[in-house]
Amino acid sequence: MRKRQIQVYQEAAASVVQARHRMGETPTNASNACCFCWCCCCSCSCLTVRGEEETIQRSVCERRTEITINCEESPRPTLEEARSWSTSFEKVMKSAAGCSCFRQFLRTEFSEENMMFWMACEELKKETNKTVVEEKVRQIYEDFISILSPKEVSLDSHVRDVINRNMLEPTSHTFEEAQQQIYTLMQRDSYPRYINSAEYADLLKTLEEPPPEP
Repeated sequence: MRKRQIQVYQEAAASVVQARHRMGETPTNASNACCFCWCCCCSCSCLTVRGEEETIQRSVCERRTEITINCEESPRPTLEEARSWSTSFEKVMKSAAGCSCFRQFLRTEFSEENMMFWMACEELKKETNKTVVEEKVRQIYEDFISILSPKEVSLDSHVRDVINRNMLEPTSHTFEEAQQQIYTLMQRDSYPRYINSAEYADLLKTLEEPPPEP
């Protein structure tokens, strides 16, 4: 599977270079662009990283200081609101507290990057400044799409091809199809487990208890 992803990216990088040549552009260090990351700062040797080195890189990145998201740091949901999450995934995603609690659950399953990617795409769609859009698109690609990222999300080859084409002219909707695929993945895979999890049951139990007296 990894070899196939590498092949896809090599083909994508080659097609981008050809397209830019047709438009009269000369990408810097294009001959060394072994991954589709815009900056073209890596050499072909980056795709020969050993499995153990990749594991070390992932471990180091996961130890970086991050803001720990949990239900206590988000707006406290009402009991009625939290109960409504069990009726549809849409209700979870439309609730600030729901997103926060669901993200914490995904963290326990080591798939928090799915929610992070979805949220980054939501923020991107609100941006109107072209320069900022291009920078955010580049950052999202490096953080969640690049095969070299420890936070790479799982996307099929068709969606990756769409992204590679969209990257030629970045817009606030560059990752729209990818965002929808990740949304569906969370809905079908992680959401049912969250609703049946001890974390969700404990949250409901906590909300059912009367607040402590002042």
